[in-house]
Amino acid sequence: MLAKINSFGLQGIDGYSVSVEIDINNGLPGMEIVGLPDKATKESKERVHSAIKNSGFRLSPKRITVNLAPADTKKEGSHYDLPIALGILYATEQIGENGLFDTVFVGELSLGGELGKVNGVLPMIIAAKQLGLKRIVIPKANEREASYVGGISVYAFSSLREVVDFLVGNKEAEPIATKDVQAAFCGHVAAENLKYVKGQYQARRAMEIAAAGGHNILMIGPPGGGKTMLAKCLPGILPQMTADEALETTKIHSVAGVLRSEDGIVTERPFRSPHHTASRVALTGGGGSAKPGEISLAHNGVLFLDELPEYSRSTLEILRQPLEDGKIVVSRASRTVEYPSRFMLVASMNPCPCGNRGSATAECTCTPAQITKYLSKISGPMLDRIDIHIEVGSVEYDELSSTEESESSEAVKERVDRAREVQLKRFEGCGIYCNAGMSSAQISKYCAIDEETGQLLKRAFTRMGLSARAYTRILKVARTIADLDGSEDIKSKHVAEALQYRSLDRSYWG
Repeated sequence: MLAKINSFGLQGIDGYSVSVEIDINNGLPGMEIVGLPDKATKESKERVHSAIKNSGFRLSPKRITVNLAPADTKKEGSHYDLPIALGILYATEQIGENGLFDTVFVGELSLGGELGKVNGVLPMIIAAKQLGLKRIVIPKANEREASYVGGISVYAFSSLREVVDFLVGNKEAEPIATKDVQAAFCGHVAAENLKYVKGQYQARRAMEIAAAGGHNILMIGPPGGGKTMLAKCLPGILPQMTADEALETTKIHSVAGVLRSEDGIVTERPFRSPHHTASRVALTGGGGSAKPGEISLAHNGVLFLDELPEYSRSTLEILRQPLEDGKIVVSRASRTVEYPSRFMLVASMNPCPCGNRGSATAECTCTPAQITKYLSKISGPMLDRIDIHIEVGSVEYDELSSTEESESSEAVKERVDRAREVQLKRFEGCGIYCNAGMSSAQISKYCAIDEETGQLLKRAFTRMGLSARAYTRILKVARTIADLDGSEDIKSKHVAEALQYRSLDRSYWG
């Protein structure tokens, strides 16, 4: 007897329909899985065999053939265990059709028949809903994650026996209740608060602008000036994610297997800080299964690269295309997948290997050759993609010992939120959420400047030797400064401030 059970696979962060076909015929006892299964999928036969036996069902003494269609697409993961087991039980006439063929099944089986958590359940459910399917069965451990998708009935069970009892009518179950994404949001407490940052007023202002417009920022200064602390303050001033941003980010974390079961959804903007020894694959994603990397896990959040020149130049260069396009295409021998990677790059570095170049209190011990080699790790095209360059100098003793607190992150966040609200209305329906994501057409529409401002920008363009990319990024930053200022038009003072944040690359890299 032939059985066809609905399931789903993953292509990047999108689900696609997989038909699990089970056929039982006379022949030597055993099970063969075809349809380009990976190693984890091939091992399903051992898990399914034991799960069926230990759940109180009988095993078939015949030849079992399992086909995962479409057969020309690589199948990865252990979540096909449940549909394979149910197909065998139907083909051996131990269960009937009752809702079996109009339901999607996803789940990994233990040897004892329990259902374990699987990765990527959220995109699978969303894909099933888009295809018009009405019912899906998942493991109990994925219940929270699945509760944020409406329009489809989702049932969560703990074991194969519970699923069978539900299908044959021996167990009543209600679909899990759908939750509102916005209701899951809660106030985020950042690791650091700006009120504890002493001095660094210009750097604080630059961080506020970066947060308001989603701009990339590079901080240059001696050790101990507060660069890392400023970066850790950033999550506390970033605006709350929209519902669409939260679901898109959750899909990536679910596929990568880093989504916590107790949360079910990512409600806080990611803050990823990989070590400088991280490989290119760790940043971009890949490996045998082409999983998301750090730049995708930072989607809609922050990627913090501390001590930027300590990363290999080849590793840094791979960031150029994602910074420009907001996505990364991971190509491997068996598959090519695309992951979103629209993140804020926050980087910090010393002015030289010893960190004392330009210091008024310490002497630099680096040779010109060492300084040149150190700075050459950061290429010109890479610098061009960083909107804001800011110098973070040493803090004076009087500032450090002062008991007076600076402006808090909460106060700064209020201004950032107002600026982001303006941008959300401006780009409504465009698929972007901040000024940093503007296209050329949108820059032309929303970044118009008068003749006086144009002359200022023209002089700076010629004197500083700016590129076309630097020109557009200055306009984006100026647009954000105007939004913070509550101005509908970009004025000369907004462009002048934006230009200040493009001078360090000329003074350091000359």
